[in-house]
Amino acid sequence: MSLKRVMGLMASAALMASAGQALAADMPVPQEDIAAAAASEKSPWQIRVRALGVVTENSGHVNGVAGSDLTYSDTVVPELDITYYFTDNIAAELILGTTWANVDGDGVLDGAAIGETWVLPPTLTLQYHFTNFGSFKPYVGAGINYTIFYNQDSRGNFKDIDIENTFGAALQVGFDYMIDDNWGVNFDVKKLFLEPDYKVKTDAGTLRGTAELNPWLIGAGVTYRF
Repeated sequence: MSLKRVMGLMASAALMASAGQALAADMPVPQEDIAAAAASEKSPWQIRVRALGVVTENSGHVNGVAGSDLTYSDTVVPELDITYYFTDNIAAELILGTTWANVDGDGVLDGAAIGETWVLPPTLTLQYHFTNFGSFKPYVGAGINYTIFYNQDSRGNFKDIDIENTFGAALQVGFDYMIDDNWGVNFDVKKLFLEPDYKVKTDAGTLRGTAELNPWLIGAGVTYRF
């Protein structure tokens, strides 16, 4: 075969390849392929609704009163949290909920009804999500909590109770089990390190101390990924 003929065949092949690429570029992408690609792109937003058990440490003291201790009521309340995924593994979660607590004496103060308060503990955690277990998606997290005590009322022989708002650390572990791309069930445990100072008035003067709440937050509920 002559060199001219070889060069001609190569040029023809190049033209045909270029024409095929141009034709492929002009062809419309099937709608089902577009829909499949869109479905594979997960939204970064997720919400959960949980039933939350708040279990306190039941510890604390009154300054200057040897053998004094404190106890607090445990509660079950609803909780909402909002999660934003930066990547498939890294997410931030804002935990929202409110509860109440009775504050009572223990130790040498056993039987003394001291006060009651509502508690709003918004908590922000940074999480790591494990993605290599299929529908089972465990995670761990750590973050910060700021607890607000509101609607505080004293009881018994105590007056003008004032529990100070305070910051605390938070640790978290849990998992989602996804039923489909959007819906799942969730189990979650958080530990808040929460020890606010307080003061309360009596006929003999003002008492001060520390309420060592340090609650466990144990929740179960429903997950929805947008």
